[in-house]
Amino acid sequence: MKAEVFLPADYRPAEDEPFMNERQLAFFRKLLLEEKARVLSESKSTIEGLQDSTRNIPDLADRASEETDRALELRIRDRQRKLIAKIDSALRRIDEGEYGYCTVTGEPISLKRLEARPTTTLSLEAQEKHERRERVHRDE
Repeated sequence: MKAEVFLPADYRPAEDEPFMNERQLAFFRKLLLEEKARVLSESKSTIEGLQDSTRNIPDLADRASEETDRALELRIRDRQRKLIAKIDSALRRIDEGEYGYCTVTGEPISLKRLEARPTTTLSLEAQEKHERRERVHRDE
């Protein structure tokens, strides 16, 4: 197991340092773990809220509103579950030395893009190409 890398509180990855060096990897691992903890905390409160709201509501309009809220909460919970899977995948890529590189082109993904979306697997160019292809197929 590698020794833990010291990461100053104000550290930000910079373009003028070697790409995906130990400090950058430690920075992104920390970012991903913090995001995972945040999502898990939100999920826990969502589940508790759903359990608390299981009550009998006699008014049909109120019951319909409650069911709509519940469906929305469940959709949010499903999105959170998918995000956790993406975070775990990104953490695995860090461990395997593949993090930060586009899965399509193999080129480095920009540090700004990774900071904004640490779970991304595509460079901006590959993502735009993917979205254009999706739009064309959706319009057909």
